Amino acid sequence: MNPINLIIAINLFVSISANWSAAKKGLKSTFTAVKERPSSYLQKIPPNISALALVLVILGIFNIGTLPEEWTNNYSVLRYIGLALFLLFSWLQVYAFKGLGKYYSQDVLIYKEHKLVNESMYKIIRHPQYLSQLLSDLGVGLALMSYLVLPLILLVEIPLFILRAKFEEKLLLKHFPEEYSEYKKKSGFFVPFIG
Repeated sequence: MNPINLIIAINLFVSISANWSAAKKGLKSTFTAVKERPSSYLQKIPPNISALALVLVILGIFNIGTLPEEWTNNYSVLRYIGLALFLLFSWLQVYAFKGLGKYYSQDVLIYKEHKLVNESMYKIIRHPQYLSQLLSDLGVGLALMSYLVLPLILLVEIPLFILRAKFEEKLLLKHFPEEYSEYKKKSGFFVPFIG
């Protein structure tokens, strides 16, 4: 197995293990007292696209859906840049999940005892977990030279996550009108201090 693919496989396993507690909390939100859970295609489709991307990444680790290695030798610098993006942003995503604490959910919702999280990474970026997911997925697609992962991320996942983040912002503005409006002035949408 190619060393880049091996590093991806190890990091994928370890970062998924680190996210396991957040995933269990997210599953709990299905059964927890929720104040509002709006119905929208943005609740299920973006996470399902991410799950599809994960399956394609796993296939890519085994060189399924990737450019032949003799072609990718010319792009080894791009592969290493992609690997660095994947490693960095997969762990920033874990940090973003942990930063939400008990307010993390796989769905866009408001818990009955919900409080606005605007500390840690959330102080400067309102959607660090979405940004980290996108950059991690782009990085791994590039590192694998996957002709299946990269188009999925660029053409489907990025637009859907932007729409989902805007959907989430409308819900937060509804429940925290003053606090969230003030927070938006001091933080960036996906990039610090922009948007």
